[in-house]
Amino acid sequence: MDTTILGRTGLRVSVMGMGCGGPSRAGQSTGRSEAESVAVIQKALDAGINVIDTSEVYGTEEIVGQAIRGRDRTALVLSTKKSARAGTTRQDVEQSLQASLKRLGTDYVDVYHLHGVAPGDYPYLYAEIVPELQRLRDRGLVRYIGITERFASDTEHAMLQRALRDNVWDVMMVGLNLLNQSARRKVLPATIEQGIGVLVMFAVRRALSRPERLAEVIAELVQQGQLDPAELDGDDPLGFLVHNGGAVSLTDAAYRFCRYEPGTHVILSGTGNPAHLEANIASFGRPPLPGEDRRRLEHIFRRVDAVSGE
Repeated sequence: MDTTILGRTGLRVSVMGMGCGGPSRAGQSTGRSEAESVAVIQKALDAGINVIDTSEVYGTEEIVGQAIRGRDRTALVLSTKKSARAGTTRQDVEQSLQASLKRLGTDYVDVYHLHGVAPGDYPYLYAEIVPELQRLRDRGLVRYIGITERFASDTEHAMLQRALRDNVWDVMMVGLNLLNQSARRKVLPATIEQGIGVLVMFAVRRALSRPERLAEVIAELVQQGQLDPAELDGDDPLGFLVHNGGAVSLTDAAYRFCRYEPGTHVILSGTGNPAHLEANIASFGRPPLPGEDRRRLEHIFRRVDAVSGE
């Protein structure tokens, strides 16, 4: 597994991260037992993945704690999150962090994020909660502070564009996929300039794993004027990506597209299925998409900022 440096944090991270939320929640949403979820996380660790992302709301922190027990903690980069909105108090944040640490079985978190922040809540959280995050960092309970956007509803990255005006965020979790590439214009130039570490979420969601959902999303984007139907193959709009010398599947193309986007560091991938995990790991070992394919993708979806890929 290739590694890189997570921006100004200086942390050495695998380019693929194990996401323990999303539709799968490490298999907990798809009927897997806790033991099976622990095993798939351990399989990821054994493959060289050292970034594990979870949250207090995912219900997987204890599973992550079991999976990392006995591992070299200094070799791991644990990311977890506090759901926060206007009205969240500093006491709420410390209590949540302490509970997360207990569930994870560790005495510090490498990256602690404010989770799914809505644009309207950001000014309050910046003024009232960032000082608490900095205090927790000074106490050694948190190494770096981060923020994640609510990409399902904030597909234009309004919150992150506001947050980028404040030089306090070490890490940002950004929604990016080959359908909505708008972060390339609206977020990544500034994160590169500021040295902010970027974790990518939504690289693969329903529209990139279920053909019927992709057809619905494409139709919606055409109706909204964000896609030009003359530039699409109506029967298989992304089929040009899968060919000899190109991607082996649409999912493979989706991960490789994000993996090689300048300014991204870790692409999160979540599954509770060992076979899916192996396939995803294989994608991260492959080269960039052919230049012609990537240029065609960038051209077709150049105006899109209205979908998350869900």
